[in-house]
Amino acid sequence: MVEFTRRSLLATSTVAAIGSGTIGSVAASDRPEEHETPAAPFVNGRLKRFLTTARGAEVTGPFVFETGELVFSVQHPSRDNPAPFDRAGIGVFEGFQFELDGSNSDFEELEPPQTEAERGRVQSAGGDFTYLAQEGEEINGGSERWGHPQTPDGTDVADLVGESYESVGYNPDMNFFVATDDAGTEGYLFTNNETTPGCITRTPLSRDESGSWTADLDGAMELENTPAFREIGGTKINCYGDLSPWGTPLSAEEDYGHPRVNGLATVGDIVAAESGVGLRGGSEFFNRPNLTEVPASLEDIFGDDAWNPMGIWANSGVEKLAYYLGADPIDRSDGENTATPIDGPFPNRYRYGKIVEVTNPASDEPVPVKHHVFGRAAWECPEVMPDERTVYLSSDGGAKGIYKFVAEEPIPSYDDRADVRGTLYAMQATEDGEGAVGEIDLDVEWLELGTASNGEIESWIADYDDVTQVDYLETHAETDWEEDLEGALREADEAVAIEGNQDYVTDEEIVEWAGQYDERGPDDVDESLRRVPFLETRAAAKEIGATVEFNKAEGIDAVDDAGPGDYVYFGISSLGGYMTDERGDLRFDEVDTGVLYRAELGPEYDVDRLEPVVVGPNPSDPGSLQDVSLINVDNVYALDDGRLLLCEDKGSFGRSYPNDAMWVYEPPATVDAGSLAVGHGATGELAVTVSSLPDGLSGGRVTVTVEHPSVARITDASYADAFELTSEPVIGGEGATVAFRFADIDEMIDPGAGETTLATIEFEGVETGTTDVTVDVNAFDDDAGRAIEPGRRPGVVIVGPPPIGDDPGGIGAPTDPDGDGLFEDVNGNGRLDYDDVVTLFEHLEDDAVQLNEDAFDFNENGRIDYDDVTALYDEL
Repeated sequence: MVEFTRRSLLATSTVAAIGSGTIGSVAASDRPEEHETPAAPFVNGRLKRFLTTARGAEVTGPFVFETGELVFSVQHPSRDNPAPFDRAGIGVFEGFQFELDGSNSDFEELEPPQTEAERGRVQSAGGDFTYLAQEGEEINGGSERWGHPQTPDGTDVADLVGESYESVGYNPDMNFFVATDDAGTEGYLFTNNETTPGCITRTPLSRDESGSWTADLDGAMELENTPAFREIGGTKINCYGDLSPWGTPLSAEEDYGHPRVNGLATVGDIVAAESGVGLRGGSEFFNRPNLTEVPASLEDIFGDDAWNPMGIWANSGVEKLAYYLGADPIDRSDGENTATPIDGPFPNRYRYGKIVEVTNPASDEPVPVKHHVFGRAAWECPEVMPDERTVYLSSDGGAKGIYKFVAEEPIPSYDDRADVRGTLYAMQATEDGEGAVGEIDLDVEWLELGTASNGEIESWIADYDDVTQVDYLETHAETDWEEDLEGALREADEAVAIEGNQDYVTDEEIVEWAGQYDERGPDDVDESLRRVPFLETRAAAKEIGATVEFNKAEGIDAVDDAGPGDYVYFGISSLGGYMTDERGDLRFDEVDTGVLYRAELGPEYDVDRLEPVVVGPNPSDPGSLQDVSLINVDNVYALDDGRLLLCEDKGSFGRSYPNDAMWVYEPPATVDAGSLAVGHGATGELAVTVSSLPDGLSGGRVTVTVEHPSVARITDASYADAFELTSEPVIGGEGATVAFRFADIDEMIDPGAGETTLATIEFEGVETGTTDVTVDVNAFDDDAGRAIEPGRRPGVVIVGPPPIGDDPGGIGAPTDPDGDGLFEDVNGNGRLDYDDVVTLFEHLEDDAVQLNEDAFDFNENGRIDYDDVTALYDEL
């Protein structure tokens, strides 16, 4: 089967229209029938427990090497665990490799830990867990410690101030490996640490011939301690991330402190009320000296009307961030903060809550780039699609949004990342269905927020670079803080609570932007207001009606080569809070252990619907089967074979063991119509396949349809050898359809098999063009006689152009020798050679070439030009 990865080769008419299938089987026969109770878990597919981590730890940062071994982070384990599992770190499972054939048959399910000894360590269904690096270990020739940021003079920030720094390096998350050899056995592992200042550690790894991975700690380095990172303001609370299609790590800043309004309130509500009392979020107090005292100050000022500003706790490290940037530490009381303001290098709040790309990742000093165009939020992770333009983003915490960015050109094509330009969107979701959570899809629309480049937004952010803690007092209080610091603080806190922080984007600017947006559209707002959706993303999205109600939207991932018809997955760790109340867009039944959604990718890598595929239990329901259920899905990692690693975050919820687990999700069966590139007047074969058959296949009836038989028609068909009992394929509609009926009476298809070929179809190329191929499953049964309702993935047949030129010398029409949808054999002699380059050059202006962009656009720039001749020559 040929898989085209170029979007231009995909016929779009039916890709978006084909359904994604219905609910399939669950993972264990003793589970309740799907949707038997709103609280009971259900799985569209199969789940198997692969590992349990040490007690107290989350399962974070999964990554599978090209060799099939798994690395992950042991994040904040209990200090009462036996050594070495009382310390955080990263480790690998040696002696086990995922087979990557789409089936969970490569391991036996791990039993839950039964004893205290088992609960205190990492256990897995395959391989032995070995730490590669742990918190605080000396690295970089002894000049740094693993997971520890430093001040510019080399002082460990952990030694400066605050009890909160006793556990630096205790929260490792993201792990992505950048290979430096073809085998994928040498390179650098990039690990995030969730702290302020943020940490990204680069650790050299290598694998020896025996299969053992080794970390070179002496060659490891803390990237945040390099001048390049300080120049961008450093980072804050680095959580999960992604590895871009072009091979660079993307680190997500989970800046919970970014909200400027509480809950579902909007800035418009504050302006209408002429006061932010009870509504103001934690971000507005960002440059307040010792802002951890804000809740107490608000209670003292407003009494019964006081409130806890949303996200205020996550800004408690701003003083440490200032020292990291080079500010002189001020006097402390017993090592704790005082209210004395820092008047020196101070972090700019608009530089955090970003996706940070580590460019030149294997160089001596990698260069960080903050993608301001992606917006500002508490990012858990991004997911960059194979088109290198579309990025999906999830913001963690309560009352948060889901976003999408689409670049105008592929991101790596920009010579300077400052020039990356595109449009930011916020999701608006509507429930479609009634009943249990597993029965309700979400219809999705994307609301355009604005269009800009990284460079433009950087210039807007720079306007706030000189704001310090002194400004908080001098802008908002008439009292001289140097004479009466306590009085000035009280006065400033009251002013900011009511009127907002005047040192940053104001309430009035946001409301004015929203008004112009409604009247003129996002592209015609005043130039001075274009900054609003990029600097105050959450507030702007709320103001125009986006769904900013998601509770702990965490993991997003898809297979690396995902295309239209494939799925991207979204994890909601805890479906509760504002998703389950009587306000806003979402009013679900609560499933506080979480839901995994999938969304089918459309022709332009867009998604318009979220479908639940895994629903967790509720602790209040004793029938929820918690011991065999996924709880609080966090990181989501797609294996190359389409399976998912699903990681848990803080999930006991009454089950028999307190440990978080990693589950391997095997999606339900999918019948793939296949794809084919065929020459004009020639024939070619297309394979119809099915993936994931955990209970085998006893037989079924399938019909395949080609939408435009005038482009390509079916001329013959046959079954796979596995089927002993078949009915002769019936070709109808003058080559438009073919119907199959088959049975596996000898059980030749093994349960748990990965991709299985059902049939082969011969097509004849009739006219130049492209046509969709769809599959209709009339009946499908497993070995036990239970119905399987698989998803259906459409395919495409592309027919190449007729012979090129007036005198082709008896040679036939162009062909596609390597099956990638491009017709490199321009002269039709059956191979790629220099004469093809000459033929293309001599006939580049002919209609036969210019009108067949899909066939001859070898440089993939969307048109036929002389660089296509060069690109074809480069393939020789």
